[in-house]
Amino acid sequence: MFPIRDLNPTRIVPIVTLGLIVVNVLVFALWQPQGAESEQLEFLYENAAVACELTTGDALTATEIASGECRDAPGQAAFPGKNIWVAALVSMFLHGNLLHLLGNMWFLWIFGNNVEEAYGIVSYLAVYLLAGLVGTIGFIAFNGDATEPLVGASGAIAGVLGAYLVLYPNHQILTLVFLFFVPIPALLFLGIWFIGQFNIGEVGVAWEAHVAGFLFGVVVTAVMRDFFLERVRRLHATTAA
Repeated sequence: MFPIRDLNPTRIVPIVTLGLIVVNVLVFALWQPQGAESEQLEFLYENAAVACELTTGDALTATEIASGECRDAPGQAAFPGKNIWVAALVSMFLHGNLLHLLGNMWFLWIFGNNVEEAYGIVSYLAVYLLAGLVGTIGFIAFNGDATEPLVGASGAIAGVLGAYLVLYPNHQILTLVFLFFVPIPALLFLGIWFIGQFNIGEVGVAWEAHVAGFLFGVVVTAVMRDFFLERVRRLHATTAA
């Protein structure tokens, strides 16, 4: 299944969603190296979150990078100037390849505008970033000794998906199913997406970050669902008038 668009019009210009998409694209196109694989890996080790680093509190040594083993022992950091805590935030704007970037931004565009309308600019940006950080924590909880860079906005976007599910479970998602365009309720589409995350761990995808981010979005939104929906109702009524 591949989502084409949601049948859930908004009354706002989703400036945060658009801004996040622009920032992610610019980071990939203008900052991340697109040359040799070794150059790309060096960049990611220098700038992206690494579970081992966040677990031990120290940047990886060259030995740890070469061996792939997390060793909580003294040693010269491969990138002494790296701030491992800032890297946890930066990682949300880095992507492994163009397909990874496009897939994430497409989902953010489809689902983000409605969640932004319900949350408002500041709260939406906050829940997006927090979902990304919770996703990182979720990954570390199961892979604390991983030495590979963790990149992608997937945890943050999963939080947006979780929020959308709580807010609009019955709204239709126009979906490409094989060769047919089929409207599917968000509850079914996102339910299938969520269950599917548990089957992608063997292909190098940080499914734990997706699940943690999604559940964060669900819980936070459920607490204030009535407030958010009333906000949308008033906004639409004002616009219509």
